[in-house]
Amino acid sequence: MLGVDLDVNLTADAAPLLLGGLAAGLAAGSASCTAAQGGLLVALTGPAPRTTGSPRAHHAPDRAPAGGPRLIAAFAAGRLVTHVLAGALLGLLGGAVRLGPTARAVLLIAAGAFVVGHAVRLIRRARRRRHDPACGDAAARAAEAGRTPGTGRALALGAATVLVPCGVTLSVEAAAVSIGSAAGGALLMAGFVAGSTPAFAVLGLLLRRVAATRFATVAGVVAVAAGLWTAASGLRLAGWLPDGAPPASAAAAEVRADGVQAITIWATAEGYRPGVVTLRAGVPAELTFRVTGDAGCTRTVTIEGRDTALPATVRLPPRPPGRLRYVCGMGMYPGFLYFR
Repeated sequence: MLGVDLDVNLTADAAPLLLGGLAAGLAAGSASCTAAQGGLLVALTGPAPRTTGSPRAHHAPDRAPAGGPRLIAAFAAGRLVTHVLAGALLGLLGGAVRLGPTARAVLLIAAGAFVVGHAVRLIRRARRRRHDPACGDAAARAAEAGRTPGTGRALALGAATVLVPCGVTLSVEAAAVSIGSAAGGALLMAGFVAGSTPAFAVLGLLLRRVAATRFATVAGVVAVAAGLWTAASGLRLAGWLPDGAPPASAAAAEVRADGVQAITIWATAEGYRPGVVTLRAGVPAELTFRVTGDAGCTRTVTIEGRDTALPATVRLPPRPPGRLRYVCGMGMYPGFLYFR
């Protein structure tokens, strides 16, 4: 009887779960996920096809590399499969299968290095195309064709995005854990990936188009910057990169009648407000995190080595004098608590 009830409830909740994930992907996941994971699309850029058989071949306009839609579709398929599997595992096993902040930081650094490497290849390829007069040489074309990305590579890159979750993805994963059902978690993640896929498709096709033009070098430079930004996010997430001096102004927590000091912190698209809070040492604290509509990656906060999806209330036991740092799920925006 219990199994029948669970099946009925899942059937009734299937549409809300799918639509809820879709809405999250469309509303917040597109920008957040393409910023965090879109750099992997750089590896899908291949050489432009050569134009031969004409005296004006060297001056023919560049064309977009062939197979663009096919590769983007494979990338999206790989991303869908791994996210659905992750949702099913989270729903079935709970937070035990989620990556911790340190593991996620290492993967962000690795992803950033991967993107930088492919961006440098893109720049070097663009320079060779500009300066090599033998653009119609069959051997050169064959060598370039051997480096053209294939469907298998696109699938693998799409699948790898699950290892570099954006802040919104972490929030959706937390929701999948709370469902307590493998099918429910899979449906939620499937809707989320479907909602954010159009942005990936547009970005992927744009990158492949630009890579076949005279602006390929510019695209490569931008991709290098994106890779360095991703790696720096991982370093900040793990606390391995200095944050610099925090703002001079700080908000003070208020001590309630029950002896607990409390303050409300807002997660916004620009970071946490207030970003610096002073609290009394030796007094328990209660941090109420609230979310604005466009919070982005700040919807997940990492504090004391744990990820928390917002809105939420974080309770801290009495602490000695010192500083406690927290950061968004992507390591982009830190906040500071000073106990005095």
